[in-house]
Amino acid sequence: MAHIIVFGNEKGGSGKSTSCMHTATALVRAGQRVGALDLDLRQRTFTRYLENRAEYGARHGVQLPSPDVMGLPKVDRADLAEGENPFDKSLSLAVAKLEETSDYIIIDCPGSHTRLSQVAHSLADTLVTPLNDSFVDFDLLARIDPDSSKILGPSVYSEMVWHARQLRAKAGLKPIDWIVLRNRLGAQEMHNKRKMGQALEDLAKRIGFRVAPGFTERVIFRELFPRGMTLLDLKDIGVANLNLSNVAARQEVRDLIKALNLPGVDVVF
Repeated sequence: MAHIIVFGNEKGGSGKSTSCMHTATALVRAGQRVGALDLDLRQRTFTRYLENRAEYGARHGVQLPSPDVMGLPKVDRADLAEGENPFDKSLSLAVAKLEETSDYIIIDCPGSHTRLSQVAHSLADTLVTPLNDSFVDFDLLARIDPDSSKILGPSVYSEMVWHARQLRAKAGLKPIDWIVLRNRLGAQEMHNKRKMGQALEDLAKRIGFRVAPGFTERVIFRELFPRGMTLLDLKDIGVANLNLSNVAARQEVRDLIKALNLPGVDVVF
C-alpha cells in the first residue's frame, strides 16, 4: 500500500501548499512514484501550482519531475450504502485509484475544518502540520496562559488529530507520525522564537508530535508559484549560479525530507 502523507492545518497562510509541493516534487526526484490529491475544493492552491508547472514545462520544452495529480471522482448518491457519506466515498475511491501506481500519496487539506479534511487525517501515515512561528498560530494546537506560558490544554485541531488517531487504532492501523513544521521563521525576534520553541517542545511531549524546521520567510517561494517551480528545479530552467539565499533554501528542503524520515527515501537531489 502507498504511504499517505497529509498536509493539514486549519489556518491559512502557513505555507502548507508550498511545503506540500516541495515534498511531492522532492519525492519524485528521489525516484518515488507519487500521487497527489488537493482537498481544498475552493482555493485549489496545490492544484493550481501543479497546473502552472505543467504549463511552464510545455511552453519551454522542459521535462519537470511531477506527481500524478488526480481530482476527486463524482459519486452518484444512488450508489451509496445506507448512511454512507459521499465525501468519504469519493476520497476512498481516489486513494484506492492512486494506490495502484503510487509509492506515496500526498494530500493537501484546506485551511479550514471540513469533512474531507477530517477523513484525510484518519488516513495519514505521516501528518505534516506547517505552522507560522507565532503564538497566534500556536493557538491552533493548544491554549496557553499569557502570563506563565503554561499550556492549559489542547485546541480544536489537536483534538481532531486525536480523534483521527483513535479511528486508526480501532482499525488496527499503525499510529500517525505527526510532525509540526516551524515555517516562516524570521531572522529577528529571537526571544519570541525561543519561547515558541520551548512551548512546542513542551506540547510535543504531551500530545505526541515531532517538531521539525520548515521554511524561512523568503521572497523566492512567492516568485516560484506562477511558474509552478520549486527550489529543486532552478538548475533545470537554466539558473546555474544560485545565490546564497537560494542555496540555503534548497538545504531547508533537504532538511524537511530528512525530518519526515520516510521509508525507502534517500535524499540525493
